[in-house]
Amino acid sequence: MAKSGGKGVNLKDKLEGNELDLSLCDLNEVPVKELAGLPKATVLDLSCNNLTSLPSDFCSLTHLVKLDLSKNQLQQLPLDFGRLVNLQHLDLLNNRLSILPVSFAQLKNLKWLDLKDNPLDPTLAKVAGDCLDEKQCKQAAIRVLQYMKSIQSELDREKQRRLQAERELEKKREAEQRAREAQERELRKREKAEEKERRRREYDALKAAKQETDKHKKKENGENPKLSVSRSSKQHQHKRSWSKILLKILLFLLLSALSTLVICKVTDLQHKSVCISVNMLYEDALTVLQRHRIVQNVLHPNSQQ
Repeated sequence: MAKSGGKGVNLKDKLEGNELDLSLCDLNEVPVKELAGLPKATVLDLSCNNLTSLPSDFCSLTHLVKLDLSKNQLQQLPLDFGRLVNLQHLDLLNNRLSILPVSFAQLKNLKWLDLKDNPLDPTLAKVAGDCLDEKQCKQAAIRVLQYMKSIQSELDREKQRRLQAERELEKKREAEQRAREAQERELRKREKAEEKERRRREYDALKAAKQETDKHKKKENGENPKLSVSRSSKQHQHKRSWSKILLKILLFLLLSALSTLVICKVTDLQHKSVCISVNMLYEDALTVLQRHRIVQNVLHPNSQQ
């Protein structure tokens, strides 16, 4: 049951065969649910009402073959109007339509179309032409379908171009992302290498400092091998020099003593007090040596045998 101006409308009372006449019913909206319950009503007349729009579920009435919406106040058709694929006859006379939905191109069975007395877009109005007789209305249906198909094709191409541009943009973003990731990996790799090099230099510096410290300590403690060898060599040379000097002094003293002894024994000076002392020392020394030899013979008799 549909309501119009406070009055109830019984759809079954309006149904004659496959034709349902709801014209002049003062309708403000289309009773879609009730119409869906009458699938055999393939011819629907909604002319001369107060319709300003069609609900989106109106396009579910795919059983419609002939539709009259003339003399209403429709400003636009639903976007999915093209779902009415069985529609062959469409009357949109005297409404407020300026454009048609792109899906209109899907009405492949449309054979008759009237768009007169609508504020149509100039291009669409020129394509539609007049619908003053059967032939003109049929030609209008053909031309408008072709025009809407061309618009749909252009929109499809535009959509494909947009999708292609979006895919290319996405690829570009992915490539940039990969490039950024590769750059970040390279940066991290370089930072690790620099950190490793810094640590190596610190290690070398610490090692060199330690070696320098050890070397300094060795110098302070006199543990430098080269310095020790040099010092030892100098000390040995110094000792050798002193030994030579002492040896020369001893030889000199020995020669002096022998010379004095010879002089005191042979020359006329043997009666001098000095020579007397020297000769006495010589005699005492001989006595000591003889005694020493006798003691050795007593202590070591076997060595003589």
